[in-house]
Amino acid sequence: MNSGSPTVNLPNDGQSSNGGPIQAPRVVPLTCHGHSRPVTHLSFSPMLADDEYYLISACKDNNPMLRDGITGDWIGTFLGHKGAVWQARLSNDAALAATASADFSAKIWDTFTGECLQTLQHNHIVRAATFSPNPTHVATGGQEKRLRVYDLAHSETPMEIGAQTHTGTIKSIVWSDPNTILSASDDRKLRWWDNRSGELVTKFDVDELIGSCELSPEGNLISATAGKTVYFFNAQSRQLIKSISTAYEVSSVALHQQTRRFITGGSSDTWVRVYDYDTETELEVYKGHHGSIWSVSFSPDGRLYATGSEDGTIKLWKYTNQPYGLWK
Repeated sequence: MNSGSPTVNLPNDGQSSNGGPIQAPRVVPLTCHGHSRPVTHLSFSPMLADDEYYLISACKDNNPMLRDGITGDWIGTFLGHKGAVWQARLSNDAALAATASADFSAKIWDTFTGECLQTLQHNHIVRAATFSPNPTHVATGGQEKRLRVYDLAHSETPMEIGAQTHTGTIKSIVWSDPNTILSASDDRKLRWWDNRSGELVTKFDVDELIGSCELSPEGNLISATAGKTVYFFNAQSRQLIKSISTAYEVSSVALHQQTRRFITGGSSDTWVRVYDYDTETELEVYKGHHGSIWSVSFSPDGRLYATGSEDGTIKLWKYTNQPYGLWK
């Protein structure tokens, strides 16, 4: 374990966000079927009007799917990729989706019609794609080891950032604020870039291959995994807040800041694990998947979290003491 200064002040009042005691309720998860191969990535939209939000999934079956985030109900499938889809994300208004695929392309989709609006052609497998805070730009990366930023109004001339800097596949990209992009690469480095100048701002080395790197729903924290270690960074200062070593290979992590607990999924078993952020101890183990868990993500209101697995299913797990969604 390696702790930095606590530059993000997580609540510590002994209460969950709904006023109940801090605990991870043991409930039966909702299982979302539809994919035919391993689910590689999950991402929620922010909370929208009328307390709605959405969930998008990437899958090796080539077909990213959009779902109601609360119930998991299928809304639509984006058809057009000819290779495994490694990552899928929604814009902040959920009007657009971006997908990164093994067919050497990233695609931009209209989430209302399902129409492919743009295909951003690459020269190798695209592993990561994400929107800018206002969805006018998209950043991509992958096995070309090149970080590109596309202005969607002029996508034929992308800006390349950090040319010949990455020496490994870019696995994930986080647009942490309007002027800063984080790239997570198989060269075991996290790099923060100024997307206006293209200059490197800072970097952080990890000891193992990076599994995931995500921005929290609150927008103030970045979580990453590498080997058996999870990392939490302040999204604004880019400083490490805390790193925690676990006994298992961790492919994805999500922190619930109100209850000060984090969820992990791993590549070495089929269990969802719940840890205490402060004591760093394992609290709960949930069984339900039949394959490795590649992606874990909390909903924008923190009342449920989603897991995506090698078994081709998505599961939604309630994380509140009150009735919610289909859990009555």
